[in-house]
Amino acid sequence: MKTALITGSAGFVGYFTAHALLRQGWRVIGLDALSDYYDVTLKARRHAMLEEMPGFTPVIGRLETPGLLQQLFAAHEPRLVIHLAAQAGVRYSIDNPASYVQANLVGTAELLEAVRAHPPAHTLLASTSSVYGANTEMPYTETHKADTQMSFYAATKKATEAMAHSYAHLYALPITMFRFFTVYGPWGRPDMAHFKFTKAILNGDPIEVYNHGNQQRDFTYIDDLVAGIIALADAIPDPKAPVPGDSLSPVAPFRVVNIGNGTPVKLMDYIAAIEAACGRTAEKIFLDAQPGDVPATWADTSLLEALTGPRPTTDVHTGLQHFVDWYRSYYRV
Repeated sequence: MKTALITGSAGFVGYFTAHALLRQGWRVIGLDALSDYYDVTLKARRHAMLEEMPGFTPVIGRLETPGLLQQLFAAHEPRLVIHLAAQAGVRYSIDNPASYVQANLVGTAELLEAVRAHPPAHTLLASTSSVYGANTEMPYTETHKADTQMSFYAATKKATEAMAHSYAHLYALPITMFRFFTVYGPWGRPDMAHFKFTKAILNGDPIEVYNHGNQQRDFTYIDDLVAGIIALADAIPDPKAPVPGDSLSPVAPFRVVNIGNGTPVKLMDYIAAIEAACGRTAEKIFLDAQPGDVPATWADTSLLEALTGPRPTTDVHTGLQHFVDWYRSYYRV
């Protein structure tokens, strides 16, 4: 049985990725710290559902614990590694940057050392569209310069890209970095906009709309994201076999790939879709932009398609209806 190690397996993306691999017959080792950044009960429920599936082994611990990842790699010899564990959130990084240093930088360094000591066939690491920062050239393409991050969260994720590239070069380790674009869907993180908007609307509370609604995002439904991750597992970087528009490094088996919907949606249209799914209109409080936010994101997904073929895309009306249905069921509202 093929073995995969997923970090952040009790997280939003980690849960769905582990679930998809388990359904395909993989054995999955899931590492998660169950940190209290948001509702731990939600994380525990995700892990509990995975534990009901054959082939899942949960491990509770922190990435940055010295030697923990080395022990897991030595014991299980994973063929595939998907590194999703991280301290997330643009705004929280302003208030608590130290947690990003530990989870994102120290934790990723521990992972890379374990990969070096026990090389899998392919290692995939999560990055973010936030690394594009102040770049205004749209759509974002993997070969664009990305040196103007606007939040410490984004800076730490860009740093992990550089760290991973150095290991890919020094030790000939095939590594793919994927940049997520505003992921949403059932079982999502409570700090995400779709979660907060839905909660407020169903409770009859006003919602806060930043930058007076003048934002747009490439909203990506969770199922589409996971399909991209799983497809990329077989697209092992080979400097001798580039595809059109590739981001392959000239000195390492390393590439960066966007995973997004490929269609930006205005924030006010996104809110309207949530209102439609809830069957209610929200009272809106319009506020200035928050520090660290970028006005727009838009993924060029042509490299993903060149590597993996046609990909699923879920429109926001369908995706948000799925989320609101789940929210009503989970919270019984």
